Amino acid sequence: MPQEGEQKYNAVIMEIRAGVGGEEAALFASDLARMYTRFAQTKGWKINVLDSSRTEIGGTKDMTIEISGEGAYSLFKNEAGVHRVQRIPQTERQGRIHTSTATVAVLAKPSATEVNIRPQDIRSEYYKASGAGGQYVNKRMSAIRIIHIPTGEVVTCQTERSLQQNKENALSILAARLLNKQKQELEKQMGGARKAQIGTAMREEKMRTYNFPQDRVTDHRINKSWHDIESIMDGKIEKMVKNLSEGLKQG
Repeated sequence: MPQEGEQKYNAVIMEIRAGVGGEEAALFASDLARMYTRFAQTKGWKINVLDSSRTEIGGTKDMTIEISGEGAYSLFKNEAGVHRVQRIPQTERQGRIHTSTATVAVLAKPSATEVNIRPQDIRSEYYKASGAGGQYVNKRMSAIRIIHIPTGEVVTCQTERSLQQNKENALSILAARLLNKQKQELEKQMGGARKAQIGTAMREEKMRTYNFPQDRVTDHRINKSWHDIESIMDGKIEKMVKNLSEGLKQG
């Protein structure tokens, strides 16, 4: 069950980034993004990719996704942290198992009145969008970088061809980050909530391990494992998510 105050958040902004491991980390980040979006699709939820940066072989340097649906925040909030994968990468020719990481931050999307972003508090910079390998290069100044002057938060968006749409996406991401900062201040936490979620992406900081050779996913916070990793990566994560929520409450 959602905790008090969570019920009003039926939309989340997930920031997924490649961590340690080069191209394999980027491929794993792409796999995580697909896992979450496939799961959201099975729930009938709305999915909107706000921004993404891809590698030449199809990996994801970083991706920001908005997922809207009843109970989305309470269901996804525990996915935040460092995810570790152990498998033989596509780029590995000698069959060796590699360990790589990706980070996930989960931000509640605030309502239009919950976070006030004053025009005088932001500085906007415009530039030409570009893609991996020179693909999808937009010759117009459609990409945007927004700097929130009071906090120093920086958001960039270039996925959409329209400058206005990229600006709207950037402001949505900024609002979610500012809401997180407000929560941090209210709860008197040390360090930013978002920073605490994603850590530094070092391998030893893992909160969950996806072990492909052993067909096992293990969440280290509740010391519980699930099998059939291919189905999990295909978005069948509801049981895992609910087990995690129950385990954390008991803990």
